[in-house]
Amino acid sequence: MSETPLIDGHNDLPWQLLKQFNNELSKVDLNTLQNTHTNIPKIKEGRLGAQFWSAYVPCETQYKDAVRQTLEQIDVIQRICQKYPETFMFATSSKDIMDAFNMNKTASLIGVEGGHSVDSSLGTLRTMYQLGVRYLTLTHSCNTPWADNWLVDTGSEPSEHNGLSPFGKQLIVEMNRLGMLIDLAHVTVAVMNQVLDMSRAPVIFSHSSAYSICPHKRNVPDDVLKRVNQTRGIVMVNFYNDYVTCSKTAKLSDVADHFDHIKKVAGAGIIGFGGDYDGVTRVPEGLEDVSKVPNLVAELLRRKWTDEEVKAALGNNLLRVLREVEKVRDSLNGASPDDVPIPYEEVKNPCRTSYFFPSSGAVHSHSALGLLLTLALQALITLTV
Repeated sequence: MSETPLIDGHNDLPWQLLKQFNNELSKVDLNTLQNTHTNIPKIKEGRLGAQFWSAYVPCETQYKDAVRQTLEQIDVIQRICQKYPETFMFATSSKDIMDAFNMNKTASLIGVEGGHSVDSSLGTLRTMYQLGVRYLTLTHSCNTPWADNWLVDTGSEPSEHNGLSPFGKQLIVEMNRLGMLIDLAHVTVAVMNQVLDMSRAPVIFSHSSAYSICPHKRNVPDDVLKRVNQTRGIVMVNFYNDYVTCSKTAKLSDVADHFDHIKKVAGAGIIGFGGDYDGVTRVPEGLEDVSKVPNLVAELLRRKWTDEEVKAALGNNLLRVLREVEKVRDSLNGASPDDVPIPYEEVKNPCRTSYFFPSSGAVHSHSALGLLLTLALQALITLTV
């Protein structure tokens, strides 16, 4: 851990700051905060090299004020870095992660958890990227107007799109162009496979575990693990007891079993850490908070993981994925932003105005044509670079 940064894919401390303090950082000291999985002493003891902080707002905000609330969560992450500059460095790139690590600081990146946060707007997606967001989880636990969420696979919710809608596929292309990581935690298996089919860049699962070990629909089945390996992506293992053992209790060794299984099925090159601290209510014995993560590293070494395999899981895998996403972005430098909106009929609701939306038929045809032209342009650019 002294040579490779420990990079965690998902931490919900910003959500706790909203719930407990209304994001008023003047009312909380992260050096002394005690009722969370995460504070500065725990971060230092856990040797956390980089963290994707979750800008999460609930599904209840969809069609209402999701964008505003998400912007406020982005803002509080930025303000954490400003308030504690000796501990945190705001980061947006693979280079930033290593720069922070070399300065003995925790690189702080932003992931937006849930496609409802962009309100079906590619302009909003681009704006969030400019504010520093480096991954978007396509859904949380609700369908968006363009993607199905994991609850569809449980049978408790109906599929609305058979995976991704045409606009959902537009969004994937635009994320590739921007250099934004596509996070497949929380989506259906159909969405997983559709994105793996079409994304030019590797994908991530920021906080998901192995379905064969715990058959929960939030986890990743073996066939998808193999495809993640083939496409050079990453699955960052979640520590939530319900996803580790499919029960209320779990131990550190149970989490290590997920690491072992993913390694066996798809190789150590796709594994990472995605603890989900401060976003879950139950964590394993031995992994009670972020300070305990080195115990899991020690367990992997005890299980005869090589130094190189452990370094890969710690951070090298995520760094590779991020660098490849950045490389795809750079290769698409000549592609124009997609400015074709989602058809109004697909997002019509009492809280949404309809200014400037053309007729539905025109939008559908233009959207499909735009997607085909964008894919063709990407292929042409790739051939010429």
